[in-house]
This record gives sequence, structure tokens and C-alpha cells, in this order.
Amino acid sequence: MSVDTDRPAILIAVISDTTVPTDLKALLDGIEEEEIPVNMAQISVPTAVERAYQAALASRLSVGIGFDDQQIIVHYKNLPSDQPLFSVSRTDTAQFRALGANAARLVKGVPFKKLKD
Repeated sequence: MSVDTDRPAILIAVISDTTVPTDLKALLDGIEEEEIPVNMAQISVPTAVERAYQAALASRLSVGIGFDDQQIIVHYKNLPSDQPLFSVSRTDTAQFRALGANAARLVKGVPFKKLKD
């Protein structure tokens, strides 16, 4: 999938398929609620943290999201590559919407929603 670099958006890194799994719909809903655009980018690196960081570097909004079977990662390009801003377990579906909202709120510069520890 080619990335539209002219359109500022949070980038979600996908390995090969260009769609986000259906169980992550709440994550997209959280981003949409904050009215920040989101796009997918095919990024083939080994870990979710690396994918999220590479997505953040490629995003004009400096925010990237990566995921694997265990976790969802939100990364910011100004953070060290191995220190993502947020990491949520894939089993903790109740937090997906707030995680998406927080990715968008990072772009907007407003306070984050509370995530459970």
C-alpha cells in the first residue's frame, strides 16, 4: 500500500494486509472521535514497537501505531525507538477506544484519557 504523504494522518503499521483487524475497530473509533485522520502503511519490521516507531517517523503528524497478537503500541517520533508512549494488551479490548483517542490527543496537544495500569 502506498502512503499518501500529502495528507497528514496518524499511521497504523500493518505487515502485509492493508486492513486493520476487526477487533481493533474501537481503536479507530477513538481516533475518529478526536477528528484526526488515520491511514494504513505497510511496514515490515519484526516487532510491534519497531513498526509503531517506523510509522511515527513516516507520519506527517509524528504518531504511529503498531500491533501484533499480544499488544497495541502507540509511538511518537521524538521518543527513543525502544520506548513507546503507550502499550496495551490485545486482550484488554475495553481500553482500545481510549488508546485511539490518546493517539489523536497526542497530535492535538490535549490531555490524555486515563488508561488502566
